[in-house]
Amino acid sequence: MEDQLKHEIASRRTFAIISHPDAGKTTMTEKLLFFGGAIRDTGTVKGKKSGKFATSDWMDIEKQRGISVTSSVLQFDYDEKRVNILDTPGHEDFSEDTYRTLMAVDSAVMMVDSAKGIEPQTIKLFKVCRMRGIPIFTFINKLDRQGREPLELMEELEEVLGIQSYAMNWPIGMGKEFMGIYDRHNRRVELARTEGEEKYLQLGADGDLAAPNPIQDSSYYSQALEDIMLLDEAGNDFDEERVQKGELTPVFFGSALTNFGVQTFLETFLQFAPQPQPRNMEDGGSVNPYDDEFTGFIFKIQANMNPAHRDRIAFVRIVSGEFDRGMQVTVPRIPKTFKVSQSTQFLADDRETVNMAVAGDIIGLYDTGNYQIGDTITGGKKNFAFEPLPQFTPELFVKVSPKNVMKSKHFHKGILQLVQEGAIQYYKTLHTEEVILGAVGQLQFEVFEHRMKSEYNSEVIIQHIGQKVARWIENEGDVKESMTGPRAMLVKDRYDNLVFLFENDFALRWFQDKHPDIRLYSLL
Repeated sequence: MEDQLKHEIASRRTFAIISHPDAGKTTMTEKLLFFGGAIRDTGTVKGKKSGKFATSDWMDIEKQRGISVTSSVLQFDYDEKRVNILDTPGHEDFSEDTYRTLMAVDSAVMMVDSAKGIEPQTIKLFKVCRMRGIPIFTFINKLDRQGREPLELMEELEEVLGIQSYAMNWPIGMGKEFMGIYDRHNRRVELARTEGEEKYLQLGADGDLAAPNPIQDSSYYSQALEDIMLLDEAGNDFDEERVQKGELTPVFFGSALTNFGVQTFLETFLQFAPQPQPRNMEDGGSVNPYDDEFTGFIFKIQANMNPAHRDRIAFVRIVSGEFDRGMQVTVPRIPKTFKVSQSTQFLADDRETVNMAVAGDIIGLYDTGNYQIGDTITGGKKNFAFEPLPQFTPELFVKVSPKNVMKSKHFHKGILQLVQEGAIQYYKTLHTEEVILGAVGQLQFEVFEHRMKSEYNSEVIIQHIGQKVARWIENEGDVKESMTGPRAMLVKDRYDNLVFLFENDFALRWFQDKHPDIRLYSLL
């Protein structure tokens, strides 16, 4: 591999921002794009009255509700690094999209609300990162508001998440009394509400300011110095190797909304965030980013990013080598080879044709229905598959039918395309072929209904059939229709596999006791 290509790959930093809803994730994404020169103005997420919306929220329903429901892919250059951010949905109803997105990154930034601390969705997402050994960088946000004691937050981080932490900086006051941060890593104090070079005060050898400053008279500054002394004596040491293994999280304090501490965070993060990493294959072994052959995998499919063109984009994480527009790629699952003439990169709904991309980058391929989530793509004739992406067992189910039977063509086309995005799962009853949809959370159905109407001109009737326990069957040949009943409905999934939908856990146990020879299994 030539040196220029190696240099390109080594400059990539691909990460996701994860958090509980409202911890400031999308706001942080906006500020990072601002520093990267990708946008000139930043709009907060809840910009409904002002008409300004977050750049990474492109879907109508996101702008109406002020939430992110899809994973946006955003790219910019900073400090000789090519940065790929995946801004994930925070709402727990969209955890499946987020989990798949986490398969496509090399590190994660975890946003924590300083007033609320570690919240349930943060714990779930953290566990996925931990499972994969992804390095995690923590940004404790909203220091411009009154929050909990920093030492208490650090303690909670370690106790609840079970990861050791190292404070890269430390707040001096908070809320109205927020004066700035004591930057341990860069050995300086960064003042809030101050611009230009006067913003930074250098530290001396003793850890106090090198030159006198009025901030030294503040009790908040004295408290910060005491806390720093405690951290130096009793806290963890900074260890870059342990950060790379996901065993130690560097912690940064700041405020994304007021843009305080974000640039310092970005520069330090890019210094320690990993380059593109190898990815495991299904049958063992791994693919190195610096391998000559182009390989990648599809972790997301999104329909109608441009409603005028009814397009479908398959998002590909490049694992190795170089992608060139016009090249031939093979999908071993089919197996089939295509010439890729339309490829794109993103800034939310703004996109541009990409002619060349390398390992670590995320690109979009225009899809006419050939690709599926989880597909491996190669630039040669290699016949292998990367490790499968997680698929969840849905818990909530609805029956769906078109309000206008004359528009059933729109109805079926819309369902087929939205199901392929992976957020909802498709089932049909055995004889009547009624459509049943399953999802991890209720909000998925609301988004589905909204998109069917706005993108496919198809109004739908949704009939809730409640929570069900879905189980697939290893030995389908042994299943008889007499085994079904009101508490055990037998349906087929989109791949024509048989699936039992049990009314509850009791019905599942009763079935297993009565039919011990039927081997049932669940997805994640």
